[in-house]
Amino acid sequence: MDTRSFKEYSEGHIPNAVNLDLFAFHWIDTTKEGITNFNSQTSTLLSFLGVTPEKKVIFYDTISGMLAARGVWMLLYFSHQNVFMLDGGITKWKKENLSLETKLNEFKPSKFTGKINPDIISGFEYIRDNLNNVKIIDARSMGEYAGSVIRAARSGHIPNSINIDWNKNIEKDGTFKTNSELSKLYDFPKDSEIITYCQGAYRAANSFLALKKLGFDKVRVYLGSWGEWGNKPELPVEK
Repeated sequence: MDTRSFKEYSEGHIPNAVNLDLFAFHWIDTTKEGITNFNSQTSTLLSFLGVTPEKKVIFYDTISGMLAARGVWMLLYFSHQNVFMLDGGITKWKKENLSLETKLNEFKPSKFTGKINPDIISGFEYIRDNLNNVKIIDARSMGEYAGSVIRAARSGHIPNSINIDWNKNIEKDGTFKTNSELSKLYDFPKDSEIITYCQGAYRAANSFLALKKLGFDKVRVYLGSWGEWGNKPELPVEK
């Protein structure tokens, strides 16, 4: 699964890869109805892609990026454990002089069935009701967190959240940092319940994978992220 833009895909991709530009599937409604609709859309999308229970699925990006991470999280959300991210993405693939192709590969649709795992997703209500009981990681830039960069009706961050920019997960060569380096960033007790968020739950998915890589069990992605929270005037905000 090549999660980059169609333009990038058509200029050269890993042989047999199909293209899924995941930026086309933003979702910022985490009301009960919104989550139900997200489940339906995602299930349809995974059927279109041809995912079946026995298939190993590998998502890749330019680097170990947010789009591939979003794909991995989506499949884990549907309890498909045989899913991976290509570490370093196509940048590392090219650096190692591995083969590329430009032909477009067709999808072979399936009837995807997966069991939803509610333990790795969060809506706004869960965070609102547990602000003092969970660790909240804001994976955005410092400017977005501080409120100087405004990308919603309101600026700032979710109260009590800690800013750890998702870029800090990644080495200069585009691969994930080692566990020892990541442990310095995410220096929390292993039994902590953690929720990650950003603007649209892409960067947050990358931070989710970094935490899972470190062995944290209780990690959720806030699907609506700031695109939802920052546009709901009734929810609390800090700057």
